[in-house]
Amino acid sequence: MAVATGRLSLQCEAIAADTTTIRSLDWDRSRFDIEFGLRNGTTYNAFLVRGERTALIDSSHAKFRETWLPLLREQIDPKAIDVMIVSHTEPDHSGLIGDLLELNPEIEIVASKVAIQFLENQVHRPFRSRAVKSGDCLDLGINPDTGTEHRFEFLSAPNLHWPDTIFSFDHGTGILYTCDAFGLHYCSDELFDVDPGAIAPDFRFYYDCLMGPNARSVLQALKRMDGLPAINTVAVGHGPLLRHHLDHWIEDYREWSGQRSKGETYAAVCYLSQYGFCDRLSQAIARGIGKAEAQVQLVDLRATDAQELSALIGEAQAVVVPTWPAEPDSELQASIGTLLAALHSKQWVGVYDAFGGNDAPIDAVASQLRAQEQKEAFAPLRIRALPNGQDYQRCEEAGTDLGQLLTRDKTIAAMKSLDGDLDKALGRLSGGLYVVTASQGEGESLRRSAMVASWVSQASFTPPGLTIAVARDRAIEALMQVGDRFVLNVLRESNHQPLLRHFLKRFPPGADRFAGVNVLEGVADGGPVLGDALAYLGCRVEQRMEGPDHWIIYAVVEQGNVADADARTAVHHRKVGNHY
Repeated sequence: MAVATGRLSLQCEAIAADTTTIRSLDWDRSRFDIEFGLRNGTTYNAFLVRGERTALIDSSHAKFRETWLPLLREQIDPKAIDVMIVSHTEPDHSGLIGDLLELNPEIEIVASKVAIQFLENQVHRPFRSRAVKSGDCLDLGINPDTGTEHRFEFLSAPNLHWPDTIFSFDHGTGILYTCDAFGLHYCSDELFDVDPGAIAPDFRFYYDCLMGPNARSVLQALKRMDGLPAINTVAVGHGPLLRHHLDHWIEDYREWSGQRSKGETYAAVCYLSQYGFCDRLSQAIARGIGKAEAQVQLVDLRATDAQELSALIGEAQAVVVPTWPAEPDSELQASIGTLLAALHSKQWVGVYDAFGGNDAPIDAVASQLRAQEQKEAFAPLRIRALPNGQDYQRCEEAGTDLGQLLTRDKTIAAMKSLDGDLDKALGRLSGGLYVVTASQGEGESLRRSAMVASWVSQASFTPPGLTIAVARDRAIEALMQVGDRFVLNVLRESNHQPLLRHFLKRFPPGADRFAGVNVLEGVADGGPVLGDALAYLGCRVEQRMEGPDHWIIYAVVEQGNVADADARTAVHHRKVGNHY
């Protein structure tokens, strides 16, 4: 069954015995929390499970209120819903809980202790609740029609990607409900993961943005999952449900998280749940750190107990904190005291504006962090207005700079480890000199970047295509996902040095890389054309292949032009292969 309203639609389908999903399909949503560009829309998935009693798992975004509630009524009288399992309280999954409590005040909310606290601040009305943690169970009883017993077992999954997250496993059907974990922003009528190739790029991008910064928490959740009976479906909160290639997706999470958790040194990026924008800003910083192959641990100053907080901060090589409220409550004040007491002089420290409305001055917080002469990881990240795309880009780039500091010794050692003869032979590979430019969004949401490239090669005739190797820690990598467009500017042999010097500079986080450069806007889709370039190619990313330290981008060339047919391309000659 499907119900459509413009480019918002609903899909209601049975997925197992006594189990129905109501999927809210948001076809045209292009951004998620500003910093998360969407290429294929998204979905918000909820589930009804009927035993002797009935449970609703999650709800939907408030934008679906006018269609979602009537469709729910077609399935069941809201007064007949006994239990609502809240996987976590982000508004895209909990946006209609207040409406459901209006329709049925007797619903029992089952969630983590932290989620119940968050909900109390969201719905502003009393409700029946039960806090659960790993190992707790909820028995809905046996469905009289099918004879299936629906007994739920809960798994705590904090930081995936909020501190309040729980997984719910139905022993009767073998379905694990994970909300954000294992999800992806991909909108289609296909209920399950029938075509893994179609969804794999979005699955990876979603992991990198939301789950990668919490890789240690992912591994803890996977360990808890290993203790369950056979899982036949992962019912996610976004995108198609995972059933046909389930082992593949789980192993991807295990492999990616294992890679991000190697070594004992890490950066602790702190935030305050449900305060200002610091949860999302912290994720941008953490993602930048991860791009540089450094380890990162997100730390909620509200939800982490004192002993764990002291250990996480004291053992970290770098600590990043938000501006906290100017008048914190006693519990938060105690956490701040624990954090400050755990700092030591050998750490890198950084601070960012939470934009919570009543923040302590950022310079005052920065001074407290450096009381023991700690090293400054980056200049304080000031947010002067509602955070926009440029602010998130600045935070991500600051994180990458910090990540490069943390991995500097390892990077140098890797460069020196290459066999001498092999190093010299590899250095004889030559390539042209190019500047890749990319731009997304407009106005305050504009994000754009550029980088010098020499590892470029034509890769196909029909359609015309090329490959570019992009280092994982390049800022522009986030703008070169599958479906994105960019411009390859070919540098001219006779005058490439000024452009090369400009774009090889180390830019501070968020700096305009095009300041002082002659650029032509609107000539090509995807990014600026450099006025002094010999030629340009407008490209669309078709595929991405992951290498050990680079992404190999295959792009289809959609447009192009040459400024001087008689001029030659600048060429880059090297003598060694362990750097560019």
